[in-house]
Amino acid sequence: MQIFPVINCSDRACVERHLAVLETFLPSGDFIHIDVADGIFTFHKTWNHPEEWPALRSPFPLEVHLMVEHPEDQIAPWLAAGAKRFVVPVEVIDQDSFRAIAEQCKAARAELMLSSNPETPQEDLTPYLHEVSRFQVLCVNPGLAGQKFLPLVLEKAKWLKYALPNAIIEIDGGIMPETAKLAKDAGANIIVSASYIFGSKDPKGAYEKLKKI
Repeated sequence: MQIFPVINCSDRACVERHLAVLETFLPSGDFIHIDVADGIFTFHKTWNHPEEWPALRSPFPLEVHLMVEHPEDQIAPWLAAGAKRFVVPVEVIDQDSFRAIAEQCKAARAELMLSSNPETPQEDLTPYLHEVSRFQVLCVNPGLAGQKFLPLVLEKAKWLKYALPNAIIEIDGGIMPETAKLAKDAGANIIVSASYIFGSKDPKGAYEKLKKI
């Protein structure tokens, strides 16, 4: 599995601190994942200033998780900032907004992944199974880091792998070594982690433990 550290921050200073930590151990060129929450689709709001991202001079390609009401309006600014992949909630799109997002990503050669909340039925993803090949399964409610992992949601990951054997599956939420093993067994290709890495006294050691799963 690939391990993507998550930046879940309320301000730029927090983003800078997290990047400084990552630069001490994460190989240049490895992906990082940034949570963008608008306080409407989610319970809280995070830093969302793509125009400031280039000045941070991050050496890591960026996966942007757009936990927002109108993700189609957020694609262009983050593409301009250099984002390489977007994670978009299936709960906030319809066929028209999906097309708008997909077209922007295709034109910029950026990858598109669809996410789903724990309570969202797997059938809501069915219309998109032949449109995208990357899916994120949220094992916590969207937004705040540090929530408890919901293992039953992994059944959705297993269903996706059965329905689309070549799908890339990302698991997000409540990740630590024990839950990372469950995610891997369910077919995960990628796991993302915020609190376990950045809440540790030894972020590098925490990251390495996840890499060994």
